[in-house]
Amino acid sequence: MQNLSILKSLKLKLNSTQTILGSFFLAILLGALLLSFPISSKSHQSTDFLTCLFTATSSMCVTGLIVVDTATHWSFFGQLIILILIQFGGLGIIVIASIIAIFLGQKINLIHRTTLQEALSVQKVGGIVKLTKFIINGVIIFESLGAILLFTHFIQEFDLPTAIWYSIFHSISAFCNAGFDLMGFRENFSSLTYYQSNVLINVTIMLLIIIGGIGFTVWNNILTQKTNFRKYSLQSKIVIITTLSLIILPAIYFYFFEYTDLNGNTRILTSLFQSVTTRTAGFNTSDFSKMSEVGQVVSIMLMLIGGSPGSTAGGMKTTTFAILVISTVAIFKKENEPHIFYRRIQIQIIKNAITIFMLYLHLFLIASFVICKIENSAFLKTCFEVSSAIGTVGLSQNFTGSLSNISKIILMALMFLGRVGGLTFIYGFMPTLNKKAGYITEDVAVG
Repeated sequence: MQNLSILKSLKLKLNSTQTILGSFFLAILLGALLLSFPISSKSHQSTDFLTCLFTATSSMCVTGLIVVDTATHWSFFGQLIILILIQFGGLGIIVIASIIAIFLGQKINLIHRTTLQEALSVQKVGGIVKLTKFIINGVIIFESLGAILLFTHFIQEFDLPTAIWYSIFHSISAFCNAGFDLMGFRENFSSLTYYQSNVLINVTIMLLIIIGGIGFTVWNNILTQKTNFRKYSLQSKIVIITTLSLIILPAIYFYFFEYTDLNGNTRILTSLFQSVTTRTAGFNTSDFSKMSEVGQVVSIMLMLIGGSPGSTAGGMKTTTFAILVISTVAIFKKENEPHIFYRRIQIQIIKNAITIFMLYLHLFLIASFVICKIENSAFLKTCFEVSSAIGTVGLSQNFTGSLSNISKIILMALMFLGRVGGLTFIYGFMPTLNKKAGYITEDVAVG
C-alpha cells in the first residue's frame, strides 16, 4: 500500500498539450527502435540509430525528408513501420487512441475530450466524439478510394502483391501529406517524376493531398452544408478560399515561368502538382534543383505556409496566413477592426497569428544560417531544406543525406515543431499566467 501511494505521488499530471507532445515523442522513439532492428532493412543489418530516428521523426511528423531511400534500404517490415508512423502522425496518436476506445465501447471522459479538442483544433468540446467517428470513416473512405484508383495503374506495371502494397502505401502517404514514396528503385527518377505526364496518378495524388490538408472540420462543414457556402463556418470559408488561392496563383506562375520546356497536359499537370505538393505534401514530379531561384523562393513561401488547422498537414497554416493578410488590408483601409464575410476577427486571434508567423520566421532564418555555416552550403539551397522541414513538406534538392549529424538533429527538431505546432510546444512547457498588467499606455511611432 505504501509503495502504491508513492507511485501515485510520483505520477505525472500532464495537461492536454503535454499529452499530445508526449505521445508524438514516444511514438517517434518506438518507431526508431523498431527501424533499428535487422529485420527492418533489406540487408538484414542494423541501421545506425540516428538514421532510424531521423526516418521515424520524418514519418511521424508526416514530412518525407529522408537520409536513406525508402524503397531500396528498408524491407517490407521497415516500410510497414514507416507507413504506420505516417498514419498515426497524420491523424495524431490521441485521435487514434480515442477511436480505438470508442470502438471498444469505452467512455471518453472530459479530459480525453479536451485533449481531442486540441488535437483536432476545434473550438468546442461538444460533439467531439461524433466528429472523431466521422473522421475515421472519412479517412477509410478517402484512403481506400485513393488506393483503388492507384491500383488500376500499378497493376499494369507490377505483380499483384507489389501493386496492392504500392497503392496502399502511396494513398496513405498522400492523404497524410507525408510524401514518402517507394519509387527509388528507378534510376534517374526521384519521387513521382516517372509519372510526370500520367493524368490518373497526378490527379489522384493531388486530390488526396488537398483533402487531407484542408482539415477535418472543413470536411464536416462541406458534408453537412453541401454547396451552401454561406452557411459554412468562418474557418471553413477562410480555409477553402486561401487553399484555392495558394493552388491556382502559384500554378499560373509555374506554368508561365518555370515549365516552359513542357507541352500540353504535361505542363498543366506539372504546374498544378508542384503548387499542391509544396503545401506540405513532399511528392514531386519535376526536379526542384533545376528550378529558377525565383521559383525556389515561391516554393519556400508555400512550404512555410503549409496546410490548414486540424488536418494531416503541417506548416504555420493557411488560416494564419489569411488572418495576417486580412489584418494588413484592414490597416491599409484604416478600418478599426479586421473583418471578412461580415465577421469580425478577434484581437486574440490576430495576436496568435502574428506570434506564429514570427516564431516560424525566426526558426526558419536561424536554422538556415546555422546549417549554412555548418555545411558551408549555398544559402538558398539550405533555406529550401529548412523550410521543407519546418513546414513538414519533405521536398529536397538531394541535400538531406549528405548533412552532418548536427544539421540532421536541427532538421528533426524543426520537423517535430512544425507538426505539433510551435505554440503547442511552448504552451506545453510554460506555466499559464493570468496576471493583469496595470501599466500606463504610451504611444510608439512605427512605420
